[in-house]
Amino acid sequence: MVNKIRVGIIGAGVWGYQHARAFSERNDVEIVGIVGRTEEKTRKRAREFNVPYFLNIQNMLKEGKPDLVDVCLPGQQTFKPLKQLLEAGVPVMTEKPLTYNMEEARELVRIAEKKKLFFAIDFNHSCSEAVGMAKRDIEEGRLGEVIFAEWHFAQAGEFPMSHPYLAIIEAQCHGLDMMEYLCGPISSVYADMTDMTGKGSYTTFSLSLRFKAGGVGTFLGSFDSSDNYDCVQEVRINGTKGTISIKNNTRKYIFQEKNSKIANVWKPGIFDDNGGCFGKNIDRHIDKMLEAFKKGDKPPIPAERGLRALETAWAAISAFESGRRILL
Repeated sequence: MVNKIRVGIIGAGVWGYQHARAFSERNDVEIVGIVGRTEEKTRKRAREFNVPYFLNIQNMLKEGKPDLVDVCLPGQQTFKPLKQLLEAGVPVMTEKPLTYNMEEARELVRIAEKKKLFFAIDFNHSCSEAVGMAKRDIEEGRLGEVIFAEWHFAQAGEFPMSHPYLAIIEAQCHGLDMMEYLCGPISSVYADMTDMTGKGSYTTFSLSLRFKAGGVGTFLGSFDSSDNYDCVQEVRINGTKGTISIKNNTRKYIFQEKNSKIANVWKPGIFDDNGGCFGKNIDRHIDKMLEAFKKGDKPPIPAERGLRALETAWAAISAFESGRRILL
């Protein structure tokens, strides 16, 4: 391909590396620079991919002239860079969450809509092969109407908690998005949360959900568990015609019809490093995202989904603080 898509990356951390790796492995992309906050770390990351490094976004835009910029920063640090890029008319892909602040998130979406910009967000949980199978079976009517759904994601959280509601906004936004992606809009939420482990944040919480279509849901998120346990993350959806189960996002998918004693099971083989690897979810997302970008279509996962997940998170926070169910 002669005319490669020029991509700039903002963020030299763990997920910044995964994004840079995924883009660097494509023959239709040229990484024009990596932007970071500290020179030593950013220079080291840029050397890994043999690309320029920058400590200033404007310099990267001026010298790199990217067609698309990928923002891989913690959610409390995304607003200013995203606003700068969107106001400059630059198409953007960003890591989740969109921001922590509702007004900031709405402002970003408004700017992108006004300028008619491509604005994508990386909810990579929804890009696994197993979730794709679930989405297909639901859309084809094999599940029937959703009666109840369950989300469970209990992991370790051995890092500083910089916000009292970090767990639900930063990490569990994946689940809030996933519940609506598979089951339709959430119409109301009630919440319980605990800070009993003394990490300075509400690190474990449970939600009671009601879906607009009539079904109900339960949601458990935690930073007080272990990544080494047997099933850290699971989605279960029970419909009028059957049931779905997704285990550890990339490890197993099960569909069983209501009146059948036999279940259909998918799980990646021992040498399937693509289907069974969570890190490859970003590759699957970038495949679809760049296909849409080239065609001038909307992103497969638009920033509006990030706004919606944040709205749901803050509704849950309001439910917890007020002790009442909150309508969405």
